[in-house]
Amino acid sequence: MKLLSQALATLSLLGLGCQLPGIASARDVVHDAEYYVLEAQHGEAWAAEDAELDAKLAALEEKHGRPPNIIHVMWDDTAFGDVGIPAIQKVRGLETPALNKMAREGMLFTRMYTEVGCTPSRAAAQTGRYAVRSAMYNIGMLRESHGISGKEVTIAEVLSKAGYATAFHGKWHLGDIEESYPHKQGYDEAFFTGYNQILSLNNVIAEQANASIGLMEEILPPDPYKLDDTFVTKGWVMIAEGTKGGETLQWKDNTHETYLQIDDEAQRRTLEFIERQAKAGKPFYVANYPNLTSFIPAVKKCSRARSLLQDGLQCNIDPFLGKLRAKLEELGIAENTIIVAMADNGPMSHSPPPGLGMAETIFRGGKGDFLEGGVRVVAQAWWPGTIPAGEMPADIIHETDLFTTFAAIAGATKHVPTDRIIDGIDQRALLMKGDTNGRRDYVHIYAGPRLGAIVKGNYKRHFISPDPVGEASGIPAAFYFLPGDPREKTPLLVNMIHLKHPFNRMYLRHMTWKKKYPDRKEQHGVPWRGIANATPEVKALAEPQMNRDDLPFDPLEYIEHLDELPFDPAMDPGLGD
Repeated sequence: MKLLSQALATLSLLGLGCQLPGIASARDVVHDAEYYVLEAQHGEAWAAEDAELDAKLAALEEKHGRPPNIIHVMWDDTAFGDVGIPAIQKVRGLETPALNKMAREGMLFTRMYTEVGCTPSRAAAQTGRYAVRSAMYNIGMLRESHGISGKEVTIAEVLSKAGYATAFHGKWHLGDIEESYPHKQGYDEAFFTGYNQILSLNNVIAEQANASIGLMEEILPPDPYKLDDTFVTKGWVMIAEGTKGGETLQWKDNTHETYLQIDDEAQRRTLEFIERQAKAGKPFYVANYPNLTSFIPAVKKCSRARSLLQDGLQCNIDPFLGKLRAKLEELGIAENTIIVAMADNGPMSHSPPPGLGMAETIFRGGKGDFLEGGVRVVAQAWWPGTIPAGEMPADIIHETDLFTTFAAIAGATKHVPTDRIIDGIDQRALLMKGDTNGRRDYVHIYAGPRLGAIVKGNYKRHFISPDPVGEASGIPAAFYFLPGDPREKTPLLVNMIHLKHPFNRMYLRHMTWKKKYPDRKEQHGVPWRGIANATPEVKALAEPQMNRDDLPFDPLEYIEHLDELPFDPAMDPGLGD
C-alpha cells in the first residue's frame, strides 16, 4: 500500500486528481505512471475480470496437474506481414506454412511493439522493463565488455521461484561479462551467444571474401606500418553453455562451420528439454532465440526470394515451429502450453549486408528507428483451447507485457520485484478473451537513452523531431494519425495541435516517475571471464597485453569509463526516409 500511496501522490502532483480502486496483491508491482491513469478508470472492471481469469487458469491447472508451460521464440529483424499474412508473403517471395497455421489457430497481433534493436529488445522481454531502465540500450558487439546487471530480475528468476524448470537456447545478446550469462540470470541451463549474427563474419572465410576487414590478421600480408598489436581483438567466445551453479564452457570454436551448427543445436536442446520436463511432470519455461541466418550466403537457395531473411524464415524458423508443435502434441501437453513467436524488431533496412532481403512493408523505418517500422513487428500466440482461434486483435501490446503476463499465467506474480518500475502489463485478458480486451493504449519508444516518440492509441508524437524550428518555437509538427499515415510521412500540425499538451502530460508523468525510480547505470567488466575451458586468447582479455610498468596508466582502466561514451548525439531524424 505504501507504493500505491506514492503513486497516488505523484499522480496528484501531476494534476490527475484521481483515485485508484481497491487493489489485489498484483498491484504491488510498480508500473509506469501512465498505467495508473488507465487503472483509475478501469481498475474495478479489471479486478473482476482477473477473478474470472484466475478461475479459468485454476481449472486448467487442475485438469493438467500443473501450471501451463511457456515457450518464447524470438528471431531477428522481420517486418510486419513477412510472417502470418500470405498475401504479403507472396509479394516477398517466401512461405511459412507452420507459423501461418499457428496464427490462424491462435492469435495474430497487429500492434505488437518492441524496442528498436536486438539487445534492448531482448533485455525488455527478459526483465519486463524498457531497456533504458536496465541500461541495455547499446547493441552488443565483439569485446563489448558490457552486459545486463546481476541486479536485474529476469523472467527465468521469477518462474524458477514458482517451481518452473527454465532454459535458454540461442541468441542471448545481453552481454559478454560473467554476471550477464543466462545461467547466472536465473536459467537452469543455457546455450547462448553473447553477440549477434555478425559472429558469422568473424572468421577466415569472411576475411578472405572481404566481408570482414582486418580481424583475421594471420591470413593478411604483414603490414610494415603497423605499430600497435593490441588494437584488433584476438580472442572471443562465439557460443557458450552452462548450468545454474555449474561451469561455463565454450562450445566448439569460432569458425563459420560452428556458427552454422548453432541453431540446429539450440533447437535440438529445446526439444530435448521439453521432453525431459514433460516426462518429469514439471512445468517449464524455455526461450529459444534463433540466430536466423548467417551473413555469408549459403550456396543453396531455399526461398523464392533467394535472400538471407526469407531463407532463414522459410527453412529454419518455420520448420522449427512445426517440430515444436509436433513435439507438444506427441507428449500430450499442447493444450497446457502457450507459444509466443515473434520478431525482436523491424527489418535491418539501414546498411544491410548484401543479399539480406529485409525491407519495409506497411510501416516506414527499420531496425534502430523509433518509427513504426522499427518497433511494430510480426508476432503471434498459440494456446489450443485457451486462446480463441482466428483472433487478430488491434489492441496495443508491448514485449515487456510478456514478462508480466507469463508471471501471471504461472501464478508467479508475487515473485516480480516491487522495488523498480515494471513496464510490462498483465495481458492475460487479451490472450484469453481476444480483441478489445487489452489493457494498454500507450507505448514509450526509446532511441538509445533518449525518448524518441510516444504512442497513445491511434496517435503518435515524435519527441526527436525532423522539425527543429517548430520544436524551438513551441508548435512542433510532429504529430501523426497512424491509421491514416502508417508510414509517418505526413506530420499534422493544425489538425492535431490540440494533442500537444496531452502528450506533454504523458512525457512529464513518465519522466517524473523516473526520478523516483532512476534508470540503472551500465554494467561493465572484462569479457568472457569464468570460461572453464578458455583459450589462451580469451584468457588474455583479462591481461593488459603489455608490461604495466611501461605505461603511466592501467591499460584496463578504460572499462570503468565505457558509460561515458556519447550515444550518437546527432540522432538523425531522417532515418527511415
